[in-house]
Amino acid sequence: MKKLLAIAALFFASFAQADEASYFNKYANLKMSRTDGILTVTMHTNGGSLVFGAVPHEEFVDAFYQIGRDRANRVVILTGAGKDWMSSIDFASFGDVTIARNWAKTIDEGTQVLENITNINVPVICAVNGKAWVHTEYCLLANYIVAAEDATFMDAPHFAGNIIIPGDGIFTTWSYVAGPNRAQAFLLLPKPLSAKEAQSWGVVNEIVPQAKLLARAEEIAKEWNKKGELTLRHSRRHFIQPIKERIVREVGYGLALEGDSAQDSFGKK
Repeated sequence: MKKLLAIAALFFASFAQADEASYFNKYANLKMSRTDGILTVTMHTNGGSLVFGAVPHEEFVDAFYQIGRDRANRVVILTGAGKDWMSSIDFASFGDVTIARNWAKTIDEGTQVLENITNINVPVICAVNGKAWVHTEYCLLANYIVAAEDATFMDAPHFAGNIIIPGDGIFTTWSYVAGPNRAQAFLLLPKPLSAKEAQSWGVVNEIVPQAKLLARAEEIAKEWNKKGELTLRHSRRHFIQPIKERIVREVGYGLALEGDSAQDSFGKK
């Protein structure tokens, strides 16, 4: 009987592991690979820099949920492909955002994706390889940010585009990391913020040459990976909790206001 139970346990363990790894190739705009528990997640569009749109907006919700539930992940690195981390967005792909049902989907996905990132209960490193001009809130939910020397930060979709308010969590994250006054100025008078200035704000932890960016992120991940599983998982839980509470409390409301401003900007007058 004990032998049968042991065989069954091995069977179900191997099945679960295979099931977890199956999500690596599931998403059109994410490339994933894992070595010794270090999962590298690269955002991309056809192998180049990601053009954000309705498809990644929907897919990332499930992807980050899968990453968070996979206990084989011990450290996560989030980076971009090509020359940019994320610098452009296909607004047309979202359809008519003045239709309530369309925007309700945006609110659901916008809140869920951030909550799912905060539910990744292992340390996260964001490796910024170039322009981070869209959804930098994803990056600011990491525990450590390494930026290439020519990386820049900006909020392109909101005030810079003269469209809608920055209610999708970007104020929540920037005000938490950099302070509310800096965050407001960053969002109301948007212009590229250099990696060096972002470091002076306490947003970026390290700046390295572009060619050494991913290697440095991997070096940090390998050092963390020497720690015990619960040390890693509980450290992430402890560090993320204050901003997680703000994400849950603020982002749904912010996206509702963003939808109202979209209606005012694009709706029939």
